[in-house]
Amino acid sequence: MTLFERILQARGLVGADRESFLDPRYESGHDPFLLPDMAAAVKRLVKAREAQEYITIYGDYDIDGLTATTVLHEAFEAFGYEHVEVFIPNRFVEGYGMTVDAVERIAAIGATLIVTVDCGSLSEAPIVRAKELGVDVIVTDHHNVAPVQPPAVAVINPKRQLQDHPKLYQNYLLTNPEKYPKLYPFLDLPGVGVAFKLVQALQTKLEGLPKGQEKWLLDLVALGTVCDVVTLVDENRMHVYWGLQVLAKTRRPGLKALMAVAGVEPSSVNARSLGFALGPRMNAAGRLETALYAQDLLLTKRADVALAKAQLLDEMNVARRQEQDVIYKMAIEQAESYTDDPVLVVSHAEWNHGIVGIVAAKLLEAHKKPTFVLQEIGEESKGSARSYGDFSAADAIRACDDIITKGGGHRLAAGVTLPTANIEAFRRRVNDYFQSLQLRSQPPLLLPIADIDLNSIGEVDEALIADIALLEPYGHGNPEPIICAKSMTATRIKRMGDNGQHLKLEVCDDCGNTIQLVAFNAPNEWFVEPGSVIDIWFQPTLNEWRGRRSVEGRLLRVVFVAENA
Repeated sequence: MTLFERILQARGLVGADRESFLDPRYESGHDPFLLPDMAAAVKRLVKAREAQEYITIYGDYDIDGLTATTVLHEAFEAFGYEHVEVFIPNRFVEGYGMTVDAVERIAAIGATLIVTVDCGSLSEAPIVRAKELGVDVIVTDHHNVAPVQPPAVAVINPKRQLQDHPKLYQNYLLTNPEKYPKLYPFLDLPGVGVAFKLVQALQTKLEGLPKGQEKWLLDLVALGTVCDVVTLVDENRMHVYWGLQVLAKTRRPGLKALMAVAGVEPSSVNARSLGFALGPRMNAAGRLETALYAQDLLLTKRADVALAKAQLLDEMNVARRQEQDVIYKMAIEQAESYTDDPVLVVSHAEWNHGIVGIVAAKLLEAHKKPTFVLQEIGEESKGSARSYGDFSAADAIRACDDIITKGGGHRLAAGVTLPTANIEAFRRRVNDYFQSLQLRSQPPLLLPIADIDLNSIGEVDEALIADIALLEPYGHGNPEPIICAKSMTATRIKRMGDNGQHLKLEVCDDCGNTIQLVAFNAPNEWFVEPGSVIDIWFQPTLNEWRGRRSVEGRLLRVVFVAENA
């Protein structure tokens, strides 16, 4: 059995599962009418099209919301809706989700229907107010749901089925779809994925977007899916797989310009390009000023406007990184005061709450703890959480309902608003909640987990790397394969970087096969002496330099075993 086949087997990809994973078929997508309230939403939207009602798409300021907004806007345009406006809340004014004030402003301009994307499931008061004003609401979302749904025409949220049938799903997948054909088989769609399913449903009732032409929206679906860090399996994997191919030949001026300023070659765009090049630039606008800059980039049909917006987002991303570095240095110092807390909660008046989520992720990486980072804004504080393993940031926030203003999100990432005077009480509460769960030790869950153990370094060659590429797109739920090689001998060690913080390590197996591995900002304990016997965890890579190709590795972990005599 080849090394690649062993990797597939380790991931449970055998038989029919192997073929469907390596060759995702677009036709394997699920029936959109299996989603809750889809039929009611389509019926109301068909009525709106017949009467040419004024519709507002109520989006969100992150990439999932922006791409979902664009998907619906373009689809509505194709279906012949003539009066469609976009509302993107400002993080620093409205904050996350629907607000009563925003709904009143939308009603005042004559809208009779609001369609939300990536928000609305918990927006009871704004939806009640909309109803009072004669405005119907269709919610499309994927966040946590309420026990009782708000009084919308429809609440299309896959998580409703998880709430209603928790024992029938495992890792968001229906365990026995043949037995339950009326349930949606996969519940971890992002907001843009739910919006796309609404478009597919509308195609069955309206003319203007012939079957197959919706595939041109998949570049947006791929971008939102990857950047929202949902699991890249089932329908999500299929959407990203085909979306990357659409993105390589996208007709969209905004995405063409964004790839140009980010240095992304369209022909080689991959999930990493979305998560680390395009995504941060688009998110920078909403973190610093307004996400409308990014929304305008996606919606524009003019190349000159697209380039100007893309350059602006690039500049804002540089500014975001600089501000982020300042906040991180302050936060890492403050965190030293809470070394005994299993959950970190840090705050400061000078920290931009549009950026603190990234800082929370960096603190989690440094301290191996779930982390909340807050900006104190007078009497109110706003912030973001990042978590990992078995601790849900969203559930921790729910455990503080009586001392916060609002909050919610996902297991691994969430947001919260609370009175500044309650920060200390909030710190105690989330830490008490962590302790109440009696979780097993969590830090080991952050260690790289190998797909397989290596028999010989000689097995890592260009053919293996080409085979591994078939597993792309990588992301949450489908990580890049990791290999463990045990009892390797360190033969060469080289420090790189201005401060010698990067490591280039060469190792040799018992047969004399060698491979070079690179680690950026490597821990001190990885700088072993030549002759040391070590276990290593790495991801194979192909290095191309001046026409020469060599197989290398991205070093993820080093464990010292012994030194040769």
